Amino acid sequence: MHSNRGLSRRNCLETMSCSWGTELWDQFDNLEKHTQWGIEFLERYTKFVKERSEIELSYAKQIRNLSKKYQLKKNSKEEEEFKYSTCRAFLMTLNELNDYAGQHEVIAENLSTQITAELSRYTQELKAERKSHFHDGRRAQQYIENSWKQLESSKRRFERDCKEADRAQHYFDKMDADINVTKADVEKRCSLKAKQQAQMRHQVAEDSKNEYLTYLQKFNKDQHEHYYTLIPHIFQRIQEMEERRVGRVRESMRVYTEVEHKVLPIVSKCLDGMTKAAESIEPKMDSKQVVESYKSGFEPPGDVEFEDYSVSMKRAVSESSFLNARGESRRRSRSKLWPLLKRNKLMSLLASPRQPPPPPPTSPSPDGLLNGPQSPQQPKEPLSQRLNDFMGTKHKMHCLRSLKRGLSLKLGTGQEDYSHLPPEQRRKKLQAKLNDINKDIQKEMDQRDALTKMKDVYIKNPHLGDPDSIDPRLEEITQSLEKLQLEAHKFEGWLTEVERKLLEKGSESQRTQSSHFDSQGNTPLTNNYGQNRESPDGSYTEDPSTETTMQFKSRSTEFDDEFDDEEPLPTIGTCKALYPFEGQNEGTISMAESEMLYVIEEDKGDGWTRVRRNEDEEGYVPTSYIKLFLDMNAKDP
Repeated sequence: MHSNRGLSRRNCLETMSCSWGTELWDQFDNLEKHTQWGIEFLERYTKFVKERSEIELSYAKQIRNLSKKYQLKKNSKEEEEFKYSTCRAFLMTLNELNDYAGQHEVIAENLSTQITAELSRYTQELKAERKSHFHDGRRAQQYIENSWKQLESSKRRFERDCKEADRAQHYFDKMDADINVTKADVEKRCSLKAKQQAQMRHQVAEDSKNEYLTYLQKFNKDQHEHYYTLIPHIFQRIQEMEERRVGRVRESMRVYTEVEHKVLPIVSKCLDGMTKAAESIEPKMDSKQVVESYKSGFEPPGDVEFEDYSVSMKRAVSESSFLNARGESRRRSRSKLWPLLKRNKLMSLLASPRQPPPPPPTSPSPDGLLNGPQSPQQPKEPLSQRLNDFMGTKHKMHCLRSLKRGLSLKLGTGQEDYSHLPPEQRRKKLQAKLNDINKDIQKEMDQRDALTKMKDVYIKNPHLGDPDSIDPRLEEITQSLEKLQLEAHKFEGWLTEVERKLLEKGSESQRTQSSHFDSQGNTPLTNNYGQNRESPDGSYTEDPSTETTMQFKSRSTEFDDEFDDEEPLPTIGTCKALYPFEGQNEGTISMAESEMLYVIEEDKGDGWTRVRRNEDEEGYVPTSYIKLFLDMNAKDP
């Protein structure tokens, strides 16, 4: 037996096909521990794959949320930015990143279905199979142990019977050999009984021997069958079970890598898409797009004409009585160029302080009785209304007209024909609008054609539907088409007008440049400086009639109109401060009690009056805090 095991062990080392039944015939407990460890390892690996799947799913979710966070939102102000190649490339990167996240979701799903779920099911089957095998092994061990116990019991009984037979024989021999024993009948009977007892004991010993031999043969047979048939068979099944477990782990690990290998081509395409998006960025095209977005179509200003201010010295005193000497000198020292205008000061002319004026103090000063009825606290007029009032009185102010047009853009009151935009931008807006209208027209026409075909089908096959049911929809589409065609015609007219003006300006600019220098190098006196000139806020005017008319006005009138936004307003009276006031808001001015100030603009119903302290300090004060003394002959401080 030992030589057979040694031979099988050598064969195991040679062929690597070891059998647990022969090599581990006496390691039942260790095999039980090993298989339990194998199941625990399988559960541990399953848990690892499950956690990896959860990580992939969480990562994919975070990547999707990141892509969604930076995606372009419809009808947002960012939509205009995607005309640049950088923004389009970024959008392509976000789309590829979203697909990239989808591949990680595929990894998570495949890991969960192909490994986690399968291994969990297999683990339950493996536990049941292991339990069955070791139950058979324990039952075989119990059987051989019972057989061994029977053998030991028969052996001990045989040993006991043999000893008792020896004692009975020894007692009989002793009685038979006793020379001092009398030959009485009683003694003879005792000797005979001892002989019979010895013979019986020998028979019992012989029976015990036969039983012992029987159990010995049975145990040897059972033991041989146990160690050479049952246990090898059970251990072989356990070995196969364990090898299947190891093979399943190997297959799972292969699937674990294969799952990711399958998505690598798509992931690589996503990364290639991101690289392609980066390569699609074109700095030159973005620069060109900036030009197309902000090009106004205006021509640069020409040379400034020489203006003979000596003519203004000959004007009649009545024509400039509202100007004082200080304002006259200040206007002469200023330039007509737009960059030198003070927009903040110009804006201060357009609106009084945003907050309502404070009520007068409860305990007035002694001079408070002299004050007239207080102005009611009314809500401030809208800025657009103040602009309209201001423009009505200063209709000749080209700068303020442009400023009003620029502010109308900020307030969302742009015109339908985009006349508030520069020529080039207006042309682009009109062209885009016309394209949208043409798309809507084409869509309506397609719907009309489809409904017409459907109506023809209904006419030919009345059982499919009622042809008259389509007429209301056709009528609606016809009306919509008429409206869209009228609107397209209107925008085409505006677009044609703008393109004609741009062509005229281009040809005029070429003629101006060609005649800018004559053959002797002298600069002509004519220029187009005042035509279609952009204002500081980026707005403009296309109406040349005002500026053309201004060119034919007197030199002094032109001078005054152009600088009307910078000159101080004439005083219309004086006022006395009834209460002290701290001008903390923008556009207000502080004043002390009983201080005398000059009034330059009356209260327009909002509770504020505009006053001046000196040539540089002016602002609004509450009407209820002052007493007015209107005097048209009042002078500047």
